[in-house]
Amino acid sequence: MNKNLIEKVVTQNLNCNVENVKFISEGSYGRAYKVNIDIKPYVVVVKAYKVKDMHRQEALQLNVLSENTTAKIPKVYFTADGTRDIPFDCLCMEYLEGKNALTDFCLLFKSKKSKKRFAEAVVKAMLELHSCTNPKFGSIDNPKFSNWLDYYRPFAQDIFFTAKRMYEEKRLPKSIYKTMQRAWELFDEIFCEEVKTPSLIHGDLNVMNIMVKRPFDFVGIIDPLNAMFADREYDLFQLTNMTGNCFYLYATYKEKYKVSKNCDIKCAFYALWNEIYCFIKTGHYFKIIMSPIVRRMKMQLKLFNQ
Repeated sequence: MNKNLIEKVVTQNLNCNVENVKFISEGSYGRAYKVNIDIKPYVVVVKAYKVKDMHRQEALQLNVLSENTTAKIPKVYFTADGTRDIPFDCLCMEYLEGKNALTDFCLLFKSKKSKKRFAEAVVKAMLELHSCTNPKFGSIDNPKFSNWLDYYRPFAQDIFFTAKRMYEEKRLPKSIYKTMQRAWELFDEIFCEEVKTPSLIHGDLNVMNIMVKRPFDFVGIIDPLNAMFADREYDLFQLTNMTGNCFYLYATYKEKYKVSKNCDIKCAFYALWNEIYCFIKTGHYFKIIMSPIVRRMKMQLKLFNQ
């Protein structure tokens, strides 16, 4: 992926001249670029994917999410399949002003009152999404499961068995696998409460995907991942990813919305399995993210067994 190819895909699809291309971020699945052009809207974001065939699904997710919340969600301008000349899939979308909440370091030093105000705005947007329901659980375009665990148990089992094989091949550290093994043995107890309502979730709502601007006001939400109709608590584990309880996001959601009795250990389970899933899909993980997730799972297992 390079800037010349990003310029080429924008020029071809928007019939414009590109004035500047700037790399802005990188995640497990792709790289994002800010692109200035000579026609409206003058600035766009292009996401170039490392994993094939994710661009159209993310475009669908952005469109559905935007219809079900008053929070700003980027508008989709176009998707482009990879070609011989441009060997990666692309999604072009609206540019949201501001920074993500993780990189706006000033927010870390704001008062508790300011952080709570920020958390209230984010949780309001989440509650709007979660209020959108469906008769079935599953993907946005084809929800077909009558029970949440009919979807999630096979998904989690595949991840665990793959992790077991990776551990045996010495590609996954022992501490991570053994923590997964203990959690998997308690699966039925952890998920003993029936999830009755399939709720629309974002799927990756961590602070890197929450946009803010001065004076640290909530702007909107970007980068859904596997948005679907699910257990709404499946949307909560990312709220503590990388920053813990610093921004009061998880605590504020629990104040506003009644959660299951096992919500804390469920979220720890969801977080660990999600990070391993990303590892399986991309071939790498970030220790700075994985280590606190494993610690949280261990802590929740200890509390659960008391």
